[in-house]
Amino acid sequence: MPGYSSLRTPIHNVTQPFNPILRIAVTSVAAGLLASIVLLQQTLDRRIDGTAVRIEELAQLPRGEHLKPVLLGYHHLGADLLWLRLLQVWGKKKNTDNEYEWIYHALDVITTLDPRYAYAYYVGGVALTSYANRPDLSNRLLEKGHHENPGEWNLPFLLGYNHYFALGDATKGAEYIERAARTPGAPDFLPGLATRMHAEAGNPDVALQFLEALWKENPDLVVREKLETRAKEVMIERDLRTLERAIAKYHNDHHAFPLSLPDLLYKKYLERLPEEPFGGTYLFDANTGRVTSSTHPSRLKVFRLDLQGGV
Repeated sequence: MPGYSSLRTPIHNVTQPFNPILRIAVTSVAAGLLASIVLLQQTLDRRIDGTAVRIEELAQLPRGEHLKPVLLGYHHLGADLLWLRLLQVWGKKKNTDNEYEWIYHALDVITTLDPRYAYAYYVGGVALTSYANRPDLSNRLLEKGHHENPGEWNLPFLLGYNHYFALGDATKGAEYIERAARTPGAPDFLPGLATRMHAEAGNPDVALQFLEALWKENPDLVVREKLETRAKEVMIERDLRTLERAIAKYHNDHHAFPLSLPDLLYKKYLERLPEEPFGGTYLFDANTGRVTSSTHPSRLKVFRLDLQGGV
């Protein structure tokens, strides 16, 4: 994951002549507002079981559009404080579905207070997909971030991941990767990936290249583990396609299916039999010619557009 300093937009201070009486009044109001934020933080600190933060309190946050005007220019500070509180919420081992709704609400408030807070969009977008399995909320947040931060390639890149893998829309995913590739400062590998995705959106090798790129960009160990699992699932699809092509060629030559998968090896239709990446086996039905994985009997729909007529 890119570092904080590379994504967080700096806060610029502008010094102007200021009436001393007005300065005192504004300072007093600002101090009161900051005290209110601190009080909100203390409220969020109340415990359910002595260790878990009551995330439901996040639902009581006013909408960012209502909160921002009353902060009198201290909205960046308010966003920073709320972000720090949100990180404590994410410190829980596991959040419930309802809690992720409140987390999304808090992220929406934070990014309304500071629309250029690109790091919050990025981390929130990853978490809502990888931890909560809510690509809908992730996309909503990332679309907002992409609109406000068109110079950040990471945001359309994550949108491409969500559409390609989480929603099974390979074409839409490829469009977002192409958009990320056109962003100044994007990595050199993105244009080639975007081109391949448009031409071969259902190719498992392209998907593996995509997953490797995202894995390199995100140092979060839990997210990396999920990406590695997804990569193994894609490897299964790649192996099944390889086996199916060999079986089809065997059937075309002999007008019958092989008796077993090793027959493909013995008769030179394959150089080697692939190993199932989860430690299982590839099962073959000699009557139908169908091959499946013992650990993942269902195929990845995003890679079966040719058989299912679309997603």
